[in-house]
Amino acid sequence: MSSKLYIVSTPIGNLEDITLRALSTLKEVDLIACEDTRTSGKLLSHYGIKKPLVSYHEHNEAEKSKELLALLQDGKSIAIVTDAGTPGVSDPGFRIVKLASENGISVIPIPGASAAIAALSVSGLPTSGFVFLGFPPRQSKRLNEYLLKIKDYAETLIFYESPRRVVKTLEAMTHVFGERKASVSREITKMYEETLRGTLSEIKSDLEIRDSIKGEFTMVVEGASNDKDEFDSETVDKLLRVLNKEGLSLKDAVKQITADSGISKSKIYKKALEIWK
Repeated sequence: MSSKLYIVSTPIGNLEDITLRALSTLKEVDLIACEDTRTSGKLLSHYGIKKPLVSYHEHNEAEKSKELLALLQDGKSIAIVTDAGTPGVSDPGFRIVKLASENGISVIPIPGASAAIAALSVSGLPTSGFVFLGFPPRQSKRLNEYLLKIKDYAETLIFYESPRRVVKTLEAMTHVFGERKASVSREITKMYEETLRGTLSEIKSDLEIRDSIKGEFTMVVEGASNDKDEFDSETVDKLLRVLNKEGLSLKDAVKQITADSGISKSKIYKKALEIWK
Protein backbone atom coordinates (compact mmCIF):
# COMPACT_ATOMS: atom_id res chain seq x y z
CA MET A 1 0.00 0.00 0.00
CA SER A 2 3.05 2.29 0.01
CA SER A 3 2.83 5.69 -1.71
CA LYS A 4 -0.88 5.45 -2.38
CA LEU A 5 -3.66 7.90 -1.59
CA TYR A 6 -7.05 6.33 -0.88
CA ILE A 7 -10.27 8.36 -1.12
CA VAL A 8 -12.49 6.45 1.28
CA SER A 9 -16.26 6.95 1.43
CA THR A 10 -17.78 6.65 4.91
CA PRO A 11 -21.40 6.36 6.14
CA ILE A 12 -23.68 9.41 5.90
CA GLY A 13 -25.55 8.38 9.03
CA ASN A 14 -26.00 4.66 9.60
CA LEU A 15 -22.62 3.17 10.56
CA GLU A 16 -23.50 -0.08 8.79
CA ASP A 17 -23.30 1.71 5.43
CA ILE A 18 -19.57 1.15 5.03
CA THR A 19 -18.01 -1.33 2.64
CA LEU A 20 -15.75 -4.23 3.60
CA ARG A 21 -13.11 -2.76 1.30
CA ALA A 22 -13.29 0.59 3.09
CA LEU A 23 -12.75 -1.12 6.43
CA SER A 24 -9.78 -3.15 5.21
CA THR A 25 -8.24 -0.04 3.63
CA LEU A 26 -8.56 1.97 6.83
CA LYS A 27 -6.93 -0.88 8.76
CA GLU A 28 -3.95 -1.10 6.40
CA VAL A 29 -2.98 2.51 5.65
CA ASP A 30 -0.25 4.30 7.62
CA LEU A 31 -2.27 7.44 8.27
CA ILE A 32 -5.88 8.64 8.07
CA ALA A 33 -6.58 12.29 7.26
CA CYS A 34 -9.97 13.33 8.66
CA GLU A 35 -12.24 16.33 8.30
CA ASP A 36 -12.90 16.06 12.04
CA THR A 37 -10.80 13.61 14.06
CA ARG A 38 -13.51 13.33 16.72
CA THR A 39 -16.21 12.30 14.23
CA SER A 40 -13.96 9.86 12.38
CA GLY A 41 -12.62 8.59 15.70
CA LYS A 42 -16.10 7.37 16.64
CA LEU A 43 -16.42 5.45 13.36
CA LEU A 44 -12.98 3.88 13.71
CA SER A 45 -13.61 2.99 17.36
CA HIS A 46 -16.90 1.32 16.38
CA TYR A 47 -14.98 -1.01 14.07
CA GLY A 48 -11.95 -1.43 16.33
CA ILE A 49 -9.53 0.40 14.03
CA LYS A 50 -6.56 2.16 15.61
CA LYS A 51 -4.54 4.36 13.28
CA PRO A 52 -2.82 7.75 13.53
CA LEU A 53 -5.24 10.56 12.64
CA VAL A 54 -4.50 14.00 11.26
CA SER A 55 -6.92 16.89 10.82
CA TYR A 56 -7.64 17.81 7.18
CA HIS A 57 -10.48 20.31 6.62
CA GLU A 58 -11.45 23.28 4.46
CA HIS A 59 -9.53 25.78 6.60
CA ASN A 60 -6.17 23.98 6.50
CA GLU A 61 -6.57 22.01 3.26
CA ALA A 62 -4.10 24.02 1.16
CA GLU A 63 -1.29 23.83 3.72
CA LYS A 64 -2.01 20.29 4.93
CA SER A 65 -2.08 18.92 1.36
CA LYS A 66 1.62 19.76 0.99
CA GLU A 67 2.43 17.96 4.25
CA LEU A 68 0.48 14.89 3.16
CA LEU A 69 2.21 14.89 -0.24
CA ALA A 70 5.60 14.86 1.50
CA LEU A 71 4.51 11.78 3.49
CA LEU A 72 3.27 10.07 0.33
CA GLN A 73 6.57 10.80 -1.41
CA ASP A 74 8.30 9.29 1.62
CA GLY A 75 6.49 6.01 0.94
CA LYS A 76 3.53 6.33 3.30
CA SER A 77 -0.02 5.27 2.43
CA ILE A 78 -2.80 7.68 3.39
CA ALA A 79 -6.60 7.47 3.51
CA ILE A 80 -8.70 10.61 3.19
CA VAL A 81 -12.10 10.56 4.90
CA THR A 82 -14.69 13.24 5.67
CA ASP A 83 -17.34 13.43 8.37
CA ALA A 84 -19.82 11.68 6.05
CA GLY A 85 -19.96 10.49 2.47
CA THR A 86 -17.37 10.76 -0.28
CA PRO A 87 -14.36 13.09 0.12
CA GLY A 88 -14.20 15.86 -2.46
CA VAL A 89 -17.96 15.97 -3.02
CA SER A 90 -18.86 19.27 -1.30
CA ASP A 91 -16.20 18.27 1.24
CA PRO A 92 -12.40 18.58 1.50
CA GLY A 93 -10.34 16.33 -0.80
CA PHE A 94 -9.95 18.07 -4.14
CA ARG A 95 -6.58 19.72 -3.41
CA ILE A 96 -4.74 16.65 -2.17
CA VAL A 97 -6.08 14.55 -5.07
CA LYS A 98 -4.88 17.17 -7.57
CA LEU A 99 -1.48 17.53 -5.89
CA ALA A 100 -0.91 13.79 -5.54
CA SER A 101 -1.88 12.97 -9.12
CA GLU A 102 0.32 15.78 -10.47
CA ASN A 103 3.26 14.27 -8.60
CA GLY A 104 2.80 10.72 -9.80
CA ILE A 105 1.13 9.30 -6.69
CA SER A 106 -1.56 6.66 -7.26
CA VAL A 107 -4.99 7.94 -6.17
CA ILE A 108 -7.49 5.15 -5.56
CA PRO A 109 -11.24 5.58 -4.92
CA ILE A 110 -12.96 3.39 -2.33
CA PRO A 111 -16.62 3.98 -3.29
CA GLY A 112 -19.48 4.12 -0.85
CA ALA A 113 -22.28 6.29 0.50
CA SER A 114 -23.30 9.56 -1.15
CA ALA A 115 -26.28 11.64 -0.02
CA ALA A 116 -26.74 13.02 -3.54
CA ILE A 117 -27.09 9.60 -5.16
CA ALA A 118 -29.19 8.22 -2.31
CA ALA A 119 -31.67 11.11 -2.56
CA LEU A 120 -31.80 10.88 -6.36
CA SER A 121 -32.56 7.14 -6.20
CA VAL A 122 -35.74 7.71 -4.15
CA SER A 123 -36.84 10.97 -5.79
CA GLY A 124 -39.00 9.50 -8.54
CA LEU A 125 -37.41 11.99 -10.95
CA PRO A 126 -35.43 11.09 -14.10
CA THR A 127 -32.02 9.57 -13.39
CA SER A 128 -30.69 9.16 -16.94
CA GLY A 129 -29.05 12.57 -16.68
CA PHE A 130 -28.45 14.70 -13.60
CA VAL A 131 -26.28 17.59 -12.41
CA PHE A 132 -24.88 17.80 -8.88
CA LEU A 133 -24.58 21.46 -7.85
CA GLY A 134 -23.65 21.30 -4.17
CA PHE A 135 -24.70 24.16 -1.89
CA PRO A 136 -26.37 27.11 -3.67
CA PRO A 137 -25.32 30.70 -2.79
CA ARG A 138 -26.56 32.07 0.53
CA GLN A 139 -27.27 35.71 -0.35
CA SER A 140 -30.67 36.30 -1.98
CA LYS A 141 -29.33 38.30 -4.93
CA ARG A 142 -26.58 35.81 -5.74
CA LEU A 143 -29.00 32.90 -5.27
CA ASN A 144 -31.48 34.32 -7.79
CA GLU A 145 -28.71 35.09 -10.28
CA TYR A 146 -27.35 31.57 -9.88
CA LEU A 147 -30.75 29.94 -10.37
CA LEU A 148 -31.37 32.01 -13.49
CA LYS A 149 -28.11 30.66 -14.97
CA ILE A 150 -29.15 27.04 -14.48
CA LYS A 151 -32.92 27.28 -15.01
CA ASP A 152 -32.73 25.88 -18.56
CA TYR A 153 -30.75 22.76 -17.63
CA ALA A 154 -32.78 19.80 -18.87
CA GLU A 155 -31.10 17.38 -16.44
CA THR A 156 -32.39 16.62 -12.96
CA LEU A 157 -30.76 19.04 -10.49
CA ILE A 158 -29.31 17.99 -7.13
CA PHE A 159 -28.43 20.43 -4.34
CA TYR A 160 -27.38 20.30 -0.71
CA GLU A 161 -28.94 22.79 1.71
CA SER A 162 -28.94 23.55 5.43
CA PRO A 163 -32.11 23.44 7.57
CA ARG A 164 -31.82 27.21 8.15
CA ARG A 165 -31.98 28.08 4.45
CA VAL A 166 -34.03 25.31 2.85
CA VAL A 167 -37.37 27.21 2.89
CA LYS A 168 -35.76 30.36 1.50
CA THR A 169 -34.10 28.34 -1.27
CA LEU A 170 -37.34 26.56 -2.17
CA GLU A 171 -39.08 29.93 -2.40
CA ALA A 172 -36.39 31.29 -4.72
CA MET A 173 -36.55 28.16 -6.88
CA THR A 174 -40.33 28.48 -7.20
CA HIS A 175 -39.94 32.08 -8.30
CA VAL A 176 -37.21 31.34 -10.89
CA PHE A 177 -38.03 27.79 -12.05
CA GLY A 178 -41.81 27.85 -11.77
CA GLU A 179 -43.81 24.93 -10.36
CA ARG A 180 -41.45 22.04 -10.97
CA LYS A 181 -41.62 18.64 -9.35
CA ALA A 182 -39.11 18.07 -6.57
CA SER A 183 -38.04 15.63 -3.89
CA VAL A 184 -36.40 16.82 -0.68
CA SER A 185 -34.71 14.33 1.65
CA ARG A 186 -33.30 14.88 5.13
CA GLU A 187 -31.53 12.73 7.70
CA ILE A 188 -30.83 10.06 5.05
CA THR A 189 -30.10 6.63 6.64
CA LYS A 190 -30.76 8.04 10.13
CA MET A 191 -33.61 7.45 12.58
CA TYR A 192 -35.71 10.42 11.43
CA GLU A 193 -35.12 9.95 7.71
CA GLU A 194 -37.78 11.68 5.61
CA THR A 195 -38.43 12.41 1.93
CA LEU A 196 -41.00 14.96 0.77
CA ARG A 197 -42.23 14.87 -2.82
CA GLY A 198 -44.42 17.32 -4.71
CA THR A 199 -43.99 20.70 -6.38
CA LEU A 200 -41.44 23.17 -5.05
CA SER A 201 -44.13 25.33 -3.46
CA GLU A 202 -45.92 22.34 -1.92
CA ILE A 203 -42.74 21.17 -0.21
CA LYS A 204 -41.99 24.72 0.94
CA SER A 205 -45.48 25.01 2.44
CA ASP A 206 -45.02 21.71 4.27
CA LEU A 207 -41.72 22.78 5.82
CA GLU A 208 -42.50 26.40 6.73
CA ILE A 209 -45.40 25.48 9.03
CA ARG A 210 -43.24 23.19 11.16
CA ASP A 211 -42.12 24.31 14.61
CA SER A 212 -38.54 23.44 13.74
CA ILE A 213 -36.59 22.12 10.77
CA LYS A 214 -33.67 19.83 11.49
CA GLY A 215 -31.19 17.75 9.53
CA GLU A 216 -29.09 18.33 6.44
CA PHE A 217 -31.17 18.44 3.26
CA THR A 218 -30.62 17.03 -0.22
CA MET A 219 -32.86 18.66 -2.81
CA VAL A 220 -33.64 16.95 -6.12
CA VAL A 221 -35.41 19.18 -8.65
CA GLU A 222 -36.93 18.40 -12.03
CA GLY A 223 -34.98 19.78 -14.98
CA ALA A 224 -36.35 22.24 -17.52
CA SER A 225 -39.05 20.84 -19.79
CA ASN A 226 -37.80 19.46 -23.11
CA ASP A 227 -41.03 20.75 -24.65
CA LYS A 228 -40.26 24.38 -23.85
CA ASP A 229 -39.26 25.22 -27.42
CA GLU A 230 -42.75 24.30 -28.60
CA PHE A 231 -44.19 27.27 -26.71
CA ASP A 232 -42.99 30.28 -28.69
CA SER A 233 -44.64 33.69 -28.38
CA GLU A 234 -47.17 32.99 -31.14
CA THR A 235 -48.19 29.63 -29.62
CA VAL A 236 -48.72 31.15 -26.19
CA ASP A 237 -50.83 33.93 -27.75
CA LYS A 238 -53.05 31.39 -29.55
CA LEU A 239 -53.49 29.25 -26.44
CA LEU A 240 -54.48 32.26 -24.36
CA ARG A 241 -57.11 33.28 -26.93
CA VAL A 242 -58.54 29.74 -26.96
CA LEU A 243 -58.77 29.64 -23.16
CA ASN A 244 -60.34 33.10 -23.16
CA LYS A 245 -63.07 31.95 -25.55
CA GLU A 246 -63.65 28.87 -23.40
CA GLY A 247 -64.47 31.18 -20.50
CA LEU A 248 -61.44 30.53 -18.27
CA SER A 249 -60.48 33.31 -15.92
CA LEU A 250 -57.26 35.19 -16.57
CA LYS A 251 -55.74 33.71 -13.42
CA ASP A 252 -56.57 30.11 -14.34
CA ALA A 253 -55.38 30.53 -17.92
CA VAL A 254 -52.04 31.96 -16.82
CA LYS A 255 -51.61 29.17 -14.27
CA GLN A 256 -52.34 26.47 -16.86
CA ILE A 257 -49.98 27.76 -19.55
CA THR A 258 -47.22 28.49 -17.02
CA ALA A 259 -47.36 24.87 -15.84
CA ASP A 260 -47.44 23.47 -19.39
CA SER A 261 -44.79 25.70 -20.96
CA GLY A 262 -42.23 26.38 -18.26
CA ILE A 263 -42.27 30.03 -19.30
CA SER A 264 -42.21 32.58 -16.49
CA LYS A 265 -45.60 33.52 -15.06
CA SER A 266 -44.93 37.26 -15.45
CA LYS A 267 -44.41 36.99 -19.22
CA ILE A 268 -47.61 35.02 -19.76
CA TYR A 269 -49.59 37.32 -17.45
CA LYS A 270 -48.52 40.35 -19.49
CA LYS A 271 -49.80 38.74 -22.70
CA ALA A 272 -52.99 37.57 -21.01
CA LEU A 273 -53.82 41.08 -19.80
CA GLU A 274 -53.92 42.34 -23.39
CA ILE A 275 -56.25 39.53 -24.49
CA TRP A 276 -58.62 39.68 -21.52
CA LYS A 277 -59.00 43.46 -21.94
